[in-house]
Amino acid sequence: MGIFISVPKTIECVLAAVIFTALFAPCFYKLLGILQSCGYSGKKFFGWARKKNNLVFTRHSLLTLLLLMSSAGISFLFAFVNEWAAIIGCSSYIIFLIVYTWADNRVALKTPVVATPRFKRLYIILIFIIAVLAYLAIVLLNFADAVWGNRFFNLLRYVPLSLFPLLMIPLAAFANLCAKIYEVPHNKKYVKAAREKLKANPVKVVGITGSYGKTSTKQILAQILSKKFRVLSTPRSHNTPLGLALAINDNDLNDFDIFVAEMGARHLGDIEELCQICPPDYSIISGICPQHLESFGTIENVVKAKSEILAYTKEEAVIAEDCFELFASSPCRVSPADCVSNILCGCEGTSFDLTLGGKTESVKTKLLGRHCAQNIALAAAVAFKLGMSLEEIKCAVEELDFIEHRLQLIKSGEVNILDDGYNSNVKGAAAALEVLKNFKGRKICVTPGLVELGILEEEENRALGGKLTGLDFVILVGDTLIAPVKEGYLSNGGDAQKLKVVPSLNAAQNELKGILAAGDTVLFLNDLPDIY
Repeated sequence: MGIFISVPKTIECVLAAVIFTALFAPCFYKLLGILQSCGYSGKKFFGWARKKNNLVFTRHSLLTLLLLMSSAGISFLFAFVNEWAAIIGCSSYIIFLIVYTWADNRVALKTPVVATPRFKRLYIILIFIIAVLAYLAIVLLNFADAVWGNRFFNLLRYVPLSLFPLLMIPLAAFANLCAKIYEVPHNKKYVKAAREKLKANPVKVVGITGSYGKTSTKQILAQILSKKFRVLSTPRSHNTPLGLALAINDNDLNDFDIFVAEMGARHLGDIEELCQICPPDYSIISGICPQHLESFGTIENVVKAKSEILAYTKEEAVIAEDCFELFASSPCRVSPADCVSNILCGCEGTSFDLTLGGKTESVKTKLLGRHCAQNIALAAAVAFKLGMSLEEIKCAVEELDFIEHRLQLIKSGEVNILDDGYNSNVKGAAAALEVLKNFKGRKICVTPGLVELGILEEEENRALGGKLTGLDFVILVGDTLIAPVKEGYLSNGGDAQKLKVVPSLNAAQNELKGILAAGDTVLFLNDLPDIY
């Protein structure tokens, strides 16, 4: 017992815990990136881990088995050095944990880890938890060795550390839970500060929500308004309370005339919470479709959630023409976005007539598809209400640039690439395929299917498969949703010889190298993030 509590033994335990933590913690980096993509939601994180064909548990089990067998084998091999045999056996941890980290990080996440302050705090908490657990485990193992005095146990006393990889997912989730003790009140203060800051400033607010088209409409509106006003908009697809607060707190609102805020929702009450942060002077509902049914449950709940913005709109709401009737009985003044007509779509852009204030102008934009004209109609109607003239709006529309990953046309040599990677809704998919069919030459679609459609997921993916018939090649990616897409394709007369199933986007790109020729057009329809 005295040997156990000696200074050398204490130093050994501390050093072993520090070294093990330094080796084990990097194995979590990519896992925490997944947790970040899940919005730090433990429920979504465990849902990702449980998904069919997710190999994360298999990889962790394999790592455990390798550590177990190698550390035990090395310890027995060096049994002749007595006390040092168990320590030498730990060398396998150095080898396999470094190799695991290297191999795991060779395949980058589709949504890269963003080392935000929150992510760093979470990582530090996780490292602390690993260090404490490793130290306790090492101390207990050494204590057991001192009490039992068994030579066999002495040799293998550090082998049980090989079981730690099996705890990787629970440890990440527990660290996240601990982090929320600080993060939740901190975020509330941050959001409150944004609300007070916006309340004290005369900047006009335009709120945009809908099942689809929110980000595109936001960026179109911001580009149009910037021709006359100083415009601030929420970055990228930031449409949560923290996303809005980030845009407000990180900018001097005195430098802007208009704040364009994208507002997303997955549950009833989400839009109301966002509107309490920045109640809109004008609002836009960009469209309704069965998106996020996984959390909403029914399309009626989707409509109810999106209508929450109308109760907070001070001036007027502009609503997509095809869903206007759903919101006609509104607590605020509403109008349909019916200012665009005679839409003509081609592979070089879209032309239409734009009518505002009783006057009509013919307009052309490089943006592709009928749906882009409908998004422009929403933005143009609000811009007109905010004081821009038809002529100013027309000029701005004709200068619109492609929106990244949203039916963005990219020329790669003599091949056309339609990057619609951020589209994962039923109507957007139909619009993208309509655009693809406008191009000459061979037409190819690469897709993993559509997500977050709840009970309609199989039905809608089967319907998507039917829409893919007639294309020259179809490449289905992954294993999440491709079964109903494939079934829909083949049952609607699709040619099995033109259909290819690959495990990843990288594999799809390699497949394309052997297919593509000058004049071909490839549509990348929905590049699912890692959590799917």
